Amino acid sequence: MAARVVPAIEQVDLEQAASRVLAEDVHADRDYPALARSVRDGFAVRAADIPGELRVIGEVRAGAQFEGVLQAGEAVEIMTGAPIPEGADAVIMIEHVTRGNGRIRTDRSAEPGQFINPRGCEARRGDVLIPAGKRIGFTDCAMLAAAGRTQVPVYAKPKIAILATGDEIVPAGETPLDFQIRNSNVYSLAVQVARAGASPETLAVARDEYDNTSGLIDRGLSSDLLLVSGGVSAGKYDLVEQVLADFGAEFFFDRVLIQPGQPLVFGRARGRFFFGLPGNPASTMVTFEVFARAAVELLSGESAPLLPFTYAKLTRDFRHKLGLTRFLPAHLDECSGVTPVPWRGSGDVPALTRANAFLVASADREEWKAGEMIQILLI
Repeated sequence: MAARVVPAIEQVDLEQAASRVLAEDVHADRDYPALARSVRDGFAVRAADIPGELRVIGEVRAGAQFEGVLQAGEAVEIMTGAPIPEGADAVIMIEHVTRGNGRIRTDRSAEPGQFINPRGCEARRGDVLIPAGKRIGFTDCAMLAAAGRTQVPVYAKPKIAILATGDEIVPAGETPLDFQIRNSNVYSLAVQVARAGASPETLAVARDEYDNTSGLIDRGLSSDLLLVSGGVSAGKYDLVEQVLADFGAEFFFDRVLIQPGQPLVFGRARGRFFFGLPGNPASTMVTFEVFARAAVELLSGESAPLLPFTYAKLTRDFRHKLGLTRFLPAHLDECSGVTPVPWRGSGDVPALTRANAFLVASADREEWKAGEMIQILLI
């Protein structure tokens, strides 16, 4: 929660509000529904009059209102969503009546309130319909429109700097030599950052040289959050922590007990937070989802970030080594369950593309049998 800040507020059109974080509570401008209304097609009646035969004195549809008052022995044909006529206290479904010569007959009884949504049963005028800090989804857009909010106050998107490090990295458009790799991490991180509601800014690759790394980290610390990929292990040319320390960084932690992703750094320098993510692709992806995503969402103004964990049934036996919580690529099928994806370690990007989830193998359990439930991280 150290990353929580109050971002600037801006107004956007309702059409652009989806996936943004609401900056102010939205209150009901009237009761919802504004009148008692029917939730079935049928007939508005007095519950005390049925079972029996009733005279039909008119009809009312959605978008109209019945002007008269229902009396004993009378019924009004009514459509779903239409206002309940004065004097009626129940609705009987059209399937439960026979009709002819302007009359209906039913052998069904009814309780007062049957198939009626009373005025204000969904929300009362002044109630909070959508709280500030919620990321706006399609249901929220419907509610905003229903409440007449065509302009929506949202938090400004934070700017997240993404910095890859390493002499072995070349641009994605170049042909690498055998000892080089293309710069893939900045692309996956940019997508993850955007999904978390922020604006990614990709910096040039930091070479394994102090002055170059220092200059790029200096630039990255002008953003709301800095994500550094690579350079945080214990190798001779892993310079990121040294550079950050020279910027006066406060380190909150520099290792976590997970695999992939143990050498993870989180801290603050010059008033800005940073994550030093390990450089192998799976390590970068996992540590962002498990740790950095929540920070990005907090910087976006979201009030309660949630990790996308759930459980699924294993399709085959599975085991791993005790001691670390492991995040292993897997494919989730909603019919059959979740299947581990064979892979060759955290640099195996082809295997990652075959996965749509990570198995979360807890540090204190060694094996699971086919058919057992196991925790997964959705991706």
